[in-house]
Amino acid sequence: MKPSRQRLARAKFALPSFVTLLSIACGFGSIVISVDNAPVGDPSAYRLAAILLVLAGVFDALDGMVARATNTQSAFGVQLDSIADVMNFGCAPGLLLYCYGFAQMGAAHPTLVRMGGLACFVFVACGALRLARFNVMVGKTDPRYFVGMPITAGAACVASVVVAWPEPVADIGGAFLVMLLMIAVGTLMVSTVRFPSSKQKMSQLTVAGIVIGVVLLVLLRTRFFALFFVLYIGATLLLNLAWQGGWKGIAPPKVYDAE
Repeated sequence: MKPSRQRLARAKFALPSFVTLLSIACGFGSIVISVDNAPVGDPSAYRLAAILLVLAGVFDALDGMVARATNTQSAFGVQLDSIADVMNFGCAPGLLLYCYGFAQMGAAHPTLVRMGGLACFVFVACGALRLARFNVMVGKTDPRYFVGMPITAGAACVASVVVAWPEPVADIGGAFLVMLLMIAVGTLMVSTVRFPSSKQKMSQLTVAGIVIGVVLLVLLRTRFFALFFVLYIGATLLLNLAWQGGWKGIAPPKVYDAE
């Protein structure tokens, strides 16, 4: 192979990893902004940190698309992507919600701050466990459904709260709500609840949902995303309950022997 072709081949294989590094840069940027803003409590800075997590999710989706489009999937890329997910969608949102929900409590409520740190750690730990389970169950579950809430969706869920209400929490009631949010989303990530994946077939109902979503986005703006996740989680839980009751209007996930 000519040297020019060798360089081109190496560059092609490096492209998906470069996109993954852009995702890591967004996650790291969110962490830096969260830490720097903790003593100040600037709402616009917290919102920016949350938006960077959403952007990290966009790059996370793009790296897989780039790898498939260029036929450069590799074991190295899989490992790099998994490591990036732990930081971008586990540690970064956990730290963001800790700073957002408890930094303003200060020395007045030290026990509450420690409880908040523990709740945010639960979220991070559940995200890491969710990723580890996903990695060992590839090819052993119905690809139309995720087992547990994907960590990217979990990170977007908690970030949507900051996007919708960027003013940092400064009262005990709000701090407990943030704790409840982190523990609830973490629990969903390690649960066996089946969440629909992007490999579902497009239906007329899906198209109608997208149209309604666009209208709500225009009307609600930043608060749309919080409403979206409430509906997303609520509809998923109702669907799983319906399957347990024997309903098959939407095809339930196939059960593999290894599950």
